[in-house]
Amino acid sequence: MSKLSVIIPVYNNEKYLERCFNSILNQNINDLEIIVVNDGSTDNSDKIIQEYEKNHQEIKYFKKENTGVADSRNYGIEKASGKYIMFLDADDYVDIALYKNIKKYIDEDIDLIKYKIQIVDKNEKTIELIQGANFEKISGEEGFSKLYSTDVLLDSPCTYIIKKEIFEKNNLKFKVGTEHEDFGLIPFVIVYAKTMVSINFYGYYYVQTDDSITRNGDYNRTLKKAYDALKHYDDAIEKIKNLNVSKSTKDNLKIYYTNAILTKVKSLAKKDKVGYMAELKKRKLYKNIKIRNVKQLIKKILLFSNIDNYLKLK
Repeated sequence: MSKLSVIIPVYNNEKYLERCFNSILNQNINDLEIIVVNDGSTDNSDKIIQEYEKNHQEIKYFKKENTGVADSRNYGIEKASGKYIMFLDADDYVDIALYKNIKKYIDEDIDLIKYKIQIVDKNEKTIELIQGANFEKISGEEGFSKLYSTDVLLDSPCTYIIKKEIFEKNNLKFKVGTEHEDFGLIPFVIVYAKTMVSINFYGYYYVQTDDSITRNGDYNRTLKKAYDALKHYDDAIEKIKNLNVSKSTKDNLKIYYTNAILTKVKSLAKKDKVGYMAELKKRKLYKNIKIRNVKQLIKKILLFSNIDNYLKLK
């Protein structure tokens, strides 16, 4: 049996901790540790966590100053003793049958196990089922090629069970101090996996709370996300150059990162689009779109012309 380390960063999540913790504790996992990283919470989270720690030997509790979710996840990875790692956000929860559905793949020593996300509201009512390709054992490279154009939450770490050695052998860490830290890392976790499966089971419940809706409506944060995404794009393009993967995988990674950057333009106010589009032109993103069919040819032409049109507004 391989130990599973579940990493839960906590920041002022007192309202959700009981549901989150119980969803893991009720999985009937024999070899389990739950690494709770309190990221400087100022609410009642500490008291709740201590109570759970006292009553459940699986829980290992760590406290630190507030440095953000990326640093908390990195901290959790360092403390994890399990062969496999799972990430769970403190305001979310998992299905009672999750472990039952992934256990056979852990027993088969699969490097990366993907399941699906269900977005729910605060009353646990389904809002959206996130679609994506399903497949049995293939390489991570093959898995990425199937997922990058079909799964809108491909870069969420919370939808994977990951062998810890993937992080260790490849020196992979979440980039601290940035938004979209998942975007900069998870595609590389996927392609580094020697074996991977993607199962048709909605095992993770992402809760759309009032707080998350408010955060999404913060335009200053939206602008930061767009420019942080550019930082991750730049880092990714450099990493891709040195990856020991096929040319096709490198091309697919570039297409994935390019498409993700382009979606950020839609979220920006008109006054900010010109500057952002200038950054895109500087990076010559259109070179990343490979012409494999007429649709991609049209997309490449439109991308180049749209950037030029925006810059004429200056």
